Amino acid sequence: MDQEIAALHHNHTWDLVAKPSDVNIIGCKWVYKLKHKPDGSIDRYKARLVAKGYHQTLGLDYFETFSPVVKAATIRIILTIPVVKAATIRIILTIALSSKWEVRQLDVHNAFLNGELEEQVYMSQPPGYVDTKFPTKVCRLRKALYGLKQAPRAWFQRLSSALL
Repeated sequence: MDQEIAALHHNHTWDLVAKPSDVNIIGCKWVYKLKHKPDGSIDRYKARLVAKGYHQTLGLDYFETFSPVVKAATIRIILTIPVVKAATIRIILTIALSSKWEVRQLDVHNAFLNGELEEQVYMSQPPGYVDTKFPTKVCRLRKALYGLKQAPRAWFQRLSSALL
């Protein structure tokens, strides 16, 4: 948990501010997971701070969501579109399949934490890490956290702009 909080502070994920009136303050919680080595032994313990996005209000602290998930049906649809991008993807997949190459997906660690928020989102201070000097202040999020409704969109916009 200390490492996660340090990373969030280093990434300037939020600013502590006085609680504004008439705003939705969402909560957060810690989610724990064991990471294993290939042999099945425990590699490390992972703690992640997750926003309680299910308390967000449409039109107040988020305006749209986005799910950048690719399904097999989506790939089939994309491959039928007669444009250069689709043709390129089709050629690469055809070569990979005919050459019996392994096809993998990309996984970016802590991806959502790189997304910049456009909306003003306020969150309570993390359990166990309330600032003793400012216990009544709240976190005004600058970056996306896991659990926020707009986190996938914020990450995708940041990735797209970097790639373009």
